[in-house]
Amino acid sequence: MSSSLCVLTGATGGIGQAIAKALYAKGWKLLLVGRNTQALEKLRSACPDSEIFTGDLTDDTTRINLAIKAKQLGGVKLLINNAGINTMQSLEHTSNEQIDNMLITNLSVPIKSCQLFLGQLAYTKGTIVNVGSSFGSIGYPFQTLYCASKFGLRGFTEALSRELNGSGIKVTYLAPRATDTSINSSKARAMNKELGNKMDSPELVAQELLVLISSNQIRRFVGFPEKLFARINGVFPSVVDNAIAKQLPKIKRFLS
Repeated sequence: MSSSLCVLTGATGGIGQAIAKALYAKGWKLLLVGRNTQALEKLRSACPDSEIFTGDLTDDTTRINLAIKAKQLGGVKLLINNAGINTMQSLEHTSNEQIDNMLITNLSVPIKSCQLFLGQLAYTKGTIVNVGSSFGSIGYPFQTLYCASKFGLRGFTEALSRELNGSGIKVTYLAPRATDTSINSSKARAMNKELGNKMDSPELVAQELLVLISSNQIRRFVGFPEKLFARINGVFPSVVDNAIAKQLPKIKRFLS
């Protein structure tokens, strides 16, 4: 796939950088999006001739300017909504500002970005990849907001995919499990180790994305047993209830 344009949000995060490098190696033209110009410039040095766009996508005008830039570059063929945030904490100790920030960044921004780019994607017969999480299928304690945002993103992606069936626009969902990036705090990493939860490399997630966009799949879940748990949770949620209940005392130890 040479010279087609990919708009990649959250480009300077761990998964974003790995995706950028993997797509660059496949010949994609990249428009790298993030909040930190210096970090974007560093990533561009690894992906020469890429374009960068610095801005806060929670701002409506910023998103419009991004779409304008993409159109000037020939129109987006692949939109990857990868930007996201997470905090492991109890709902009781979460502020209203944190609630709004999580839901806007992880859910509202991808929805509005998809809407904004539909015209370009219809013209290019392009693809959307919304990067979710295994926590978009499994409700997990002390991840209430993150789960809410990713459950919402999964539902939105599924609905939009069905809405646009036959339009030429492919809408897909990629669900990594815990990944070895800075989005996971030190306590989250320690908890995963204690519970025996495996963490994937960003490079593995990037390769899974390449498989997704080159296939007829609409959704792709990364990692075992998380992908199995997601299926079980959809059919027999009480089984997962009981399994997580047994983990709860260990989980709580990492919240102090």
